[in-house]
Amino acid sequence: MLVRLDTPYADTTAGDLSFALGLPELPALHVLRLPGLELRLLGASHQVVWTAADGTRLVETVACLPGHDAHLPSTVDDQGYAFTSTVEALEAAPLWRELADDPRALVGVFPGDPDAVTALRAVDGGWRTWHAYPQTGELVTTRTWLGDR
Repeated sequence: MLVRLDTPYADTTAGDLSFALGLPELPALHVLRLPGLELRLLGASHQVVWTAADGTRLVETVACLPGHDAHLPSTVDDQGYAFTSTVEALEAAPLWRELADDPRALVGVFPGDPDAVTALRAVDGGWRTWHAYPQTGELVTTRTWLGDR
């Protein structure tokens, strides 16, 4: 699902991003609700809320977070939760154009540049995200797995 956002994004480079687990749900610009999963676009990047069959909840936030040090770990691996992130050069043919029609994906285009995008996609066993910063030529990708990989 492609959404055009009217709000400027708060994070402007990959170096502005922080990672947190367990934060409360932050105000979202748009939410895609899937069974057991909410993909949430924030003005400061993304948040994913996963709810297990027993009601256990996990909230992952990758965003510009006031009061948190800007630090995005390359890996986190803890008791059935695994997260990876990479920062690479932004390419000319972005993947999110392919995601726009995917019913398990949420693509937010921020004003000012058609490549200023945050995209989230539910995948088997977890989710993936992309954060594009055309002004700095950076693309941040994340992958989260739940349970056994």
